[in-house]
Amino acid sequence: MVDAPAAPDAEFRGVALLMPGFTASKEDFNPLHGPLAARGYRTVAVDGRGQYESDGPADDESAYAQEELARDVLAQAEAVGAPVHLLGHSLGGVIGRAAVLLDHGPFVSFTLMASGPGPITRGQQDRVKLLLDALAVMSMDEVWEAIQAMEPPEDTETGADPEAGREVQEGLRRRWLGTSPAQLRVTGRQLCVEPDRIAELAAVPLPFHVLSGARDDAWPVSLLDDMARRLGAHRTVVPGAEHSPNTERPEATARALADFWDAHPDGRGHR
Repeated sequence: MVDAPAAPDAEFRGVALLMPGFTASKEDFNPLHGPLAARGYRTVAVDGRGQYESDGPADDESAYAQEELARDVLAQAEAVGAPVHLLGHSLGGVIGRAAVLLDHGPFVSFTLMASGPGPITRGQQDRVKLLLDALAVMSMDEVWEAIQAMEPPEDTETGADPEAGREVQEGLRRRWLGTSPAQLRVTGRQLCVEPDRIAELAAVPLPFHVLSGARDDAWPVSLLDDMARRLGAHRTVVPGAEHSPNTERPEATARALADFWDAHPDGRGHR
């Protein structure tokens, strides 16, 4: 867990629980903590069950059923100090939606960041299937090496500093090796078959926010636009960002989040 307090010189505004996406971790929200702290928000980013530094069985797939993961979110919200603003990125939004549909009581609002109403695109489904096929016959370390051989290096924003680039890559490798293969198998399948539950979600008495980049290869932006309309949600498109506005345009993303949360205070007035 990364628990970032609100800035001491800022008026305290509330608490946000941040849930990462598929093959991701709590560290993906690191660029948001500073600007949100300056706006008065305590932000708590968590690894889901079986993600990176969160315990979970390596082989027992039943532990990662969507309802199990949704109940984890409810427990995390209570542990942090509900009510909280909930944000789910990609897979985190899918699981967050399941949690809200189980019990919306712990939440002040719900933001779906680059997270759509049903299954991911066909192209992304094909990528997930390749990953699941590899996990069936290879170790996590072997799959990591295969991924590195197949894909260009990630933009690590380290400029020309090769040592910084190596440190980022090693951090990504540690995260990958720390993730449960059963978690990847189950949640990968969930992303490929998730039903459209937006009508159910729209009936929940919470304010919603749909935030995305200007393009997205997991759920088309036009689909996210339509989802926001169906939810009656506030809609933010972050220029220059794609599937991960939190890392690609953190300042603009944090500003949009804080503006939305400011409009829906939790009413507690304490840190």
